[in-house]
Amino acid sequence: MKRYEVVIGLEVHVELSTKTKMFCFCSTEFGGEPNTQCCPVCTGMPGSLPVINKQAVEYAIAAGLALNCDITQQCRFDRKNYFYPDLPKAYQISQLYQPIGRNGGITIDTELGKKTIGIHEIHMEEDAGKLTHIEDGNYTLVDYNRCGIPLIEIVSEPDMHSAKEAIAYLEKLKQILKYLGVSDCKMQEGSLRADINLSVREVGAKELGTRTEMKNMNSFKAIARAIEGEKKRQIALLEKGEPVIRETRRWDDERNASFAMRSKEDARDYRYFPEPDLPPLIISDEWIDDIRNRQPELGDEKMLRFEKEFGIPAYDAKIITSDKYLAQFFEETVAICGRPKEVSNWLMVEVMRLLKEEDIEAEEISFTPVQLAKLIEMIEAGKINRTVAKEVFEHVFKENVDPDEYVIEHGLSMVSDDGVLQSIIEKVIAENRQSVEDYRNGKTKAFGYLVGQTMKETKGKADPKMVNQMIKKILDQ
Repeated sequence: MKRYEVVIGLEVHVELSTKTKMFCFCSTEFGGEPNTQCCPVCTGMPGSLPVINKQAVEYAIAAGLALNCDITQQCRFDRKNYFYPDLPKAYQISQLYQPIGRNGGITIDTELGKKTIGIHEIHMEEDAGKLTHIEDGNYTLVDYNRCGIPLIEIVSEPDMHSAKEAIAYLEKLKQILKYLGVSDCKMQEGSLRADINLSVREVGAKELGTRTEMKNMNSFKAIARAIEGEKKRQIALLEKGEPVIRETRRWDDERNASFAMRSKEDARDYRYFPEPDLPPLIISDEWIDDIRNRQPELGDEKMLRFEKEFGIPAYDAKIITSDKYLAQFFEETVAICGRPKEVSNWLMVEVMRLLKEEDIEAEEISFTPVQLAKLIEMIEAGKINRTVAKEVFEHVFKENVDPDEYVIEHGLSMVSDDGVLQSIIEKVIAENRQSVEDYRNGKTKAFGYLVGQTMKETKGKADPKMVNQMIKKILDQ
């Protein structure tokens, strides 16, 4: 039986976080009323001339440096000609012949260890508009607000051989770009989209198979399913002796299948030529050095520093630094309370749990490091126990309330008066003589029952350690 391997290359489109568009001064803010953020330049009116956005170029260089690319110091823009309703100029300004970055790569973690995924190139271009197809009507709406928003397209080498590797690559890419601050990478808003180039071949074969492309995927889960689905489709064709056709396909996540859209174009169909309205872009050594010197500490460096500086486990450091905002939250909280392992525990357990339950990103957290530090200090000071602290934290997370005020308002302060606790324990023991006898006869579970009943009487507000000590002392007398 023949064995096949899948070969994957990804083209990732990243919207840059500039305030204005690539070649004009229109706003790039997401969510504006349709067709209110466009002008003669980004809609291609006769006589209008583009001007290069310097910030977009700096973001592209920063991304290139972080992705270990060679920066093309004499690059230019090219005109890519095609007609589509969301492209009012009937051409797109892009870079074909002299992209701003080449020959890069990033390292990902795989089941077999670390692996470097090559980056063929990074090129700058402008985004197209957005089409909204009306299902119940025979028409399509066009919004040109997105036209002209600065993009970088990051083109990988065909170095990935599974959906897991592709997702690991995308996650690492997203992490780096967010640390740099060049893009918010919000996939639900189209800030990060991927085209999947995929082929299969027999294991051991040197030549690549015929590839297909699935465009504009904006969900990691959908990308993983699309890779698995297209791999199975191509293998099934080869098993039947049928050819794989080079084409662009659309992935339908609801049907869990891909459908042919059009045969794959090549560069000749786009009639590329140098953009006549823009001069060549000269990038000096000084400019590159200035951008390199301003590069922030990235996730991999921060992870190693967190392990060394704060003494937290490697696993904790990796999870916390996987997100720029989570790492920043960690450092700011530690700076206030000085308890790195305690902060790490709260982020790794309670914060990660609530982020998943609420289906939000770390940057959407509304509570502050001051609030988490205050909660940790209340536990350390014996004002509340950990059970109460988790209840309080959930309200802090969801309602952004002050921990101190919430504890006072709801009467959650810990019962720490020895006399009060003594009388509660004596009452519990008097009402549970059988459990006392069971404990004295060697049944250790009975002790836990007595502790539980005491915590119930105090409404969870007693210090469990103190309760254990006091019950043991009374029973052992």
